[in-house]
Amino acid sequence: MNTIDDNDIKSYSRYLSDECTLLINNNPPVNGKDQIIKHLTSLWTSFKGNAHDLLNIYGSDSSFSSEITNHFTLHDGNEITINAVGYLDRNEEGLLTSVRLYADFSPLFSKM
Repeated sequence: MNTIDDNDIKSYSRYLSDECTLLINNNPPVNGKDQIIKHLTSLWTSFKGNAHDLLNIYGSDSSFSSEITNHFTLHDGNEITINAVGYLDRNEEGLLTSVRLYADFSPLFSKM
Protein backbone atom coordinates (compact mmCIF):
# COMPACT_ATOMS: atom_id res chain seq x y z
CA MET A 1 0.00 0.00 0.00
CA ASN A 2 2.86 2.40 0.68
CA THR A 3 3.98 2.35 -2.96
CA ILE A 4 0.44 3.28 -4.02
CA ASP A 5 0.13 5.96 -1.35
CA ASP A 6 3.47 7.40 -2.52
CA ASN A 7 2.39 7.25 -6.19
CA ASP A 8 5.57 5.23 -6.73
CA ILE A 9 4.72 3.41 -9.95
CA LYS A 10 8.23 1.98 -10.33
CA SER A 11 8.11 0.28 -6.93
CA TYR A 12 4.51 -0.86 -7.47
CA SER A 13 5.51 -2.50 -10.76
CA ARG A 14 7.78 -4.89 -8.83
CA TYR A 15 4.66 -6.54 -7.39
CA LEU A 16 3.15 -7.29 -10.82
CA SER A 17 3.75 -10.43 -12.84
CA ASP A 18 4.36 -9.92 -16.56
CA GLU A 19 0.96 -11.52 -17.34
CA CYS A 20 -1.02 -9.57 -14.72
CA THR A 21 -4.50 -8.30 -15.56
CA LEU A 22 -6.06 -5.17 -14.07
CA LEU A 23 -9.83 -4.75 -14.09
CA ILE A 24 -11.50 -1.64 -12.67
CA ASN A 25 -15.28 -1.86 -12.49
CA ASN A 26 -16.85 -2.55 -15.89
CA ASN A 27 -13.97 -1.10 -17.89
CA PRO A 28 -12.10 -3.31 -20.34
CA PRO A 29 -9.30 -5.25 -18.67
CA VAL A 30 -5.74 -3.96 -18.92
CA ASN A 31 -3.53 -6.91 -19.80
CA GLY A 32 0.18 -7.20 -19.09
CA LYS A 33 2.53 -5.46 -16.71
CA ASP A 34 3.70 -2.83 -19.21
CA GLN A 35 0.14 -1.83 -20.14
CA ILE A 36 -0.91 -1.70 -16.47
CA ILE A 37 2.03 0.60 -15.67
CA LYS A 38 1.10 2.87 -18.59
CA HIS A 39 -2.54 2.94 -17.47
CA LEU A 40 -1.76 3.61 -13.80
CA THR A 41 0.82 6.27 -14.65
CA SER A 42 -1.86 8.17 -16.53
CA LEU A 43 -4.41 7.66 -13.77
CA TRP A 44 -2.11 8.52 -10.86
CA THR A 45 -1.00 11.81 -12.42
CA SER A 46 -4.63 12.97 -12.45
CA PHE A 47 -4.57 13.54 -8.67
CA LYS A 48 -1.96 14.86 -6.24
CA GLY A 49 -2.00 12.06 -3.71
CA ASN A 50 -3.76 8.96 -2.45
CA ALA A 51 -3.83 7.41 1.01
CA HIS A 52 -5.47 4.14 1.97
CA ASP A 53 -7.04 2.76 5.11
CA LEU A 54 -7.13 -1.03 4.97
CA LEU A 55 -10.33 -1.99 6.76
CA ASN A 56 -10.48 -5.75 6.17
CA ILE A 57 -8.61 -8.45 4.30
CA TYR A 58 -9.92 -11.95 3.68
CA GLY A 59 -8.47 -15.03 2.01
CA SER A 60 -5.11 -16.69 1.69
CA ASP A 61 -1.64 -15.57 0.65
CA SER A 62 -2.38 -16.42 -2.98
CA SER A 63 -5.95 -15.16 -3.33
CA PHE A 64 -7.53 -12.49 -1.20
CA SER A 65 -9.99 -9.62 -1.05
CA SER A 66 -9.62 -6.31 0.70
CA GLU A 67 -11.94 -3.57 1.84
CA ILE A 68 -10.26 -0.19 1.61
CA THR A 69 -11.08 3.47 2.15
CA ASN A 70 -9.24 5.64 -0.40
CA HIS A 71 -8.47 9.27 0.40
CA PHE A 72 -7.63 11.16 -2.79
CA THR A 73 -6.08 14.63 -2.74
CA LEU A 74 -6.73 16.59 -5.91
CA HIS A 75 -4.27 19.03 -7.45
CA ASP A 76 -6.41 21.92 -6.14
CA GLY A 77 -6.10 20.59 -2.57
CA ASN A 78 -9.65 19.23 -2.29
CA GLU A 79 -10.02 15.75 -0.84
CA ILE A 80 -12.42 12.97 -1.80
CA THR A 81 -12.93 9.72 0.09
CA ILE A 82 -14.10 6.59 -1.74
CA ASN A 83 -14.73 3.10 -0.40
CA ALA A 84 -13.50 0.22 -2.54
CA VAL A 85 -13.17 -3.54 -2.65
CA GLY A 86 -10.32 -5.34 -4.37
CA TYR A 87 -9.80 -8.97 -5.32
CA LEU A 88 -6.21 -10.02 -5.90
CA ASP A 89 -4.46 -13.21 -6.98
CA ARG A 90 -0.76 -13.98 -6.74
CA ASN A 91 1.43 -16.63 -8.33
CA GLU A 92 3.94 -18.93 -6.63
CA GLU A 93 6.54 -16.13 -6.61
CA GLY A 94 4.11 -13.83 -4.80
CA LEU A 95 3.59 -11.55 -7.81
CA LEU A 96 0.14 -10.28 -8.67
CA THR A 97 -1.53 -12.05 -11.58
CA SER A 98 -4.95 -10.42 -11.26
CA VAL A 99 -6.20 -7.20 -9.66
CA ARG A 100 -9.93 -6.48 -9.75
CA LEU A 101 -11.09 -3.22 -8.19
CA TYR A 102 -14.67 -2.16 -7.58
CA ALA A 103 -15.72 1.29 -6.40
CA ASP A 104 -17.82 4.26 -7.42
CA PHE A 105 -15.13 6.65 -8.64
CA SER A 106 -17.62 9.16 -10.08
CA PRO A 107 -17.11 11.65 -7.19
CA LEU A 108 -13.39 11.67 -7.98
CA PHE A 109 -13.72 11.94 -11.75
CA SER A 110 -16.38 14.65 -11.54
CA LYS A 111 -13.85 16.90 -9.78
CA MET A 112 -10.98 16.32 -12.19
